Amino acid sequence: MSADQLSNDKVALRSRLLAERRALTAEQRAAAARALAAHATDLVPPGSTVAAYVSVGAEPGTRPLLAALAAAGVRVLLPVLLPDNDLDWAPYESEARLAPATRGLLEPLAPRLGPDAVRTADVVLLPGLAVDAHGIRLGRGGGSYDRVLARLARADAHPLLATLLYPHELLPAVPAEPHDHPVHAVITPTGITRFTA
Repeated sequence: MSADQLSNDKVALRSRLLAERRALTAEQRAAAARALAAHATDLVPPGSTVAAYVSVGAEPGTRPLLAALAAAGVRVLLPVLLPDNDLDWAPYESEARLAPATRGLLEPLAPRLGPDAVRTADVVLLPGLAVDAHGIRLGRGGGSYDRVLARLARADAHPLLATLLYPHELLPAVPAEPHDHPVHAVITPTGITRFTA
C-alpha cells in the first residue's frame, strides 16, 4: 500500500470513528466513563504511577477514572501540550486544579515535571480512536504520543501501555505504519482486552 493510500485510509477511518463518538448521548458517555473507571483501576497496582490524560469532547471519559486513581493513592501524571506538540507532564491534584488550555484541552495547574517524567510511569494510558487485534493504535494524528512512546523506548522504559476506547472501536485491523508501537491492553466499558507480543 502506498503512503498516500495509507494516509487516506487513516483519514477516512478517523472521520467515521469521530462521527460515531459524536452520535453517543451524554448519558451513554457518562455511563461509559463510570464503567471505564471501574475496569481501569483493576489494571493499576496500588502505589504505582500512571500517566493519564483528561478526556475532551466525545472521547471515552477519564474524569471518574482520575478521581478513582487519586482516591486509591495512585500518583497520576497529566500531559501539558507544548508548542511543538510534545508533551510535558504535571501531577493531577484534583478536578478543581485543571485549567483550560489550547485546543480545548484541560491541563493541570501543578508545577511541570518535564517531558521525561513519563519515564517514571508504571502504566501509560494513551488516547486513541481504535486499536486492532494486534494492539496497533490509531491516534488522532498529532504525533504527541508517538513522541512519548519514542521517549520511553530510548530510556528502555517498559510501562504497561493501554488505550481507553468504546467497545466498537476494537477493530480487526487499522491502517499501520512501521513505526507504530502496539499497546498491551485496551480498556472499554465492558472490560479489559490484553494483547500478547
